[in-house]
Amino acid sequence: MGLRANLRHIGALVRRNALQIKQDPESMMDALLMPIIFTLLFVFVFGGAIGPGGDRDQYTNYLMPGMMAMMGMNIAMAVGTGINEDFRKGVMDRFRSMPIARSSVLIAKVAVEICRMLIAIVVLLTVGFLVGLDIEGRWLEMLAAIGLTTIFGASLVWIFMLLGLTMRTAQAVQGVSFLILMPLQFGSSVFVPVGTMPGWLKAFTDVNPLTHVADASRGLMLGEGAIASPAMWTVIWAVGLTAVVAPIAINKFRKKT
Repeated sequence: MGLRANLRHIGALVRRNALQIKQDPESMMDALLMPIIFTLLFVFVFGGAIGPGGDRDQYTNYLMPGMMAMMGMNIAMAVGTGINEDFRKGVMDRFRSMPIARSSVLIAKVAVEICRMLIAIVVLLTVGFLVGLDIEGRWLEMLAAIGLTTIFGASLVWIFMLLGLTMRTAQAVQGVSFLILMPLQFGSSVFVPVGTMPGWLKAFTDVNPLTHVADASRGLMLGEGAIASPAMWTVIWAVGLTAVVAPIAINKFRKKT
């Protein structure tokens, strides 16, 4: 099957998934409401206590680039339960009976999740600016940070799709996803600087990919800290995860009964 045919199939499946969201707008609640809830929660509940000298605005500037990385991960998590339920309902069996590349079904899922991530990030940043985020005119750098976050988030979609294809129930997918999600989010520089953490935890945060994404985005948007090294590691993680997990997920999709 040629590249042109595969692209046509992917486009048709993306349109199908988009129409499904249109028919079920509640499926966008996580992308629309989660950024608002998390931003208000951390800025107004924790910001005064965590921010240096109780400076909530300074904490907002620190928090928002890291929250972009967290949003990408949270949005990616939802695809695992979705694909598991699609198999349970027989939707995926119908796709596999069609003369289309098996990979096109999963690639279309990734494309739709990228769009959902971008919507969530736009909502997040809009709320961030309303509560005090100040990037001092670094708009191009902000776009670069969004792009970097999206690339990493897309690689995570493959992991959660593999979980959805491996676990027997949607509840199991959700439970395992949270076990992955929580240590990565809180054992990183997303919410607080890692300098005050104990040595064993700091060793984990130093290799945690969310730390790299958050630090790179923070450097781009605020002009504070290194950019090249965390950005490089973010790309390495994204490419590595996709290269390793995507073929396994596609093979699992072919063989799943």
